[in-house]
Amino acid sequence: MDLSIHGTFLAHNDPDAALAFYRDILGFEVRNDVGRGGMRWITVGPVGQPGTSIVLHPPGADPGVTDDERRTIAEMMAKGTYGIMTLATTDLDDTFERLEAGGAEVVQEPTEQPYGVRDCAFRDPAGNLIRINEIR
Repeated sequence: MDLSIHGTFLAHNDPDAALAFYRDILGFEVRNDVGRGGMRWITVGPVGQPGTSIVLHPPGADPGVTDDERRTIAEMMAKGTYGIMTLATTDLDDTFERLEAGGAEVVQEPTEQPYGVRDCAFRDPAGNLIRINEIR
């Protein structure tokens, strides 16, 4: 079987803040920006990796999601427990410094983890946890 990750979805509650974070701070390219009915879906991805995309979407936009579920999603996003993504870089210290200088919310400075990974963590404007692993 030959599989690759084509796209993944992360919720946002402020499309302009999400765009500023993923485009301006992380340096991702914008691949699509679509609005409908007061909602907005933004597709971004790492430069040079056209086959991998992140769709930033309005939480609970699916018509099958109940009002109670929408409230739960909003509560989880506010606590930062709804969405998580792990990225990788060859220079963790430089990446950390750039994100911190760009105003990203630091959760964890570069750290050697007991399970053999050196990483750091930030939150995006919607509260999604962004971990960044160093590739050695």
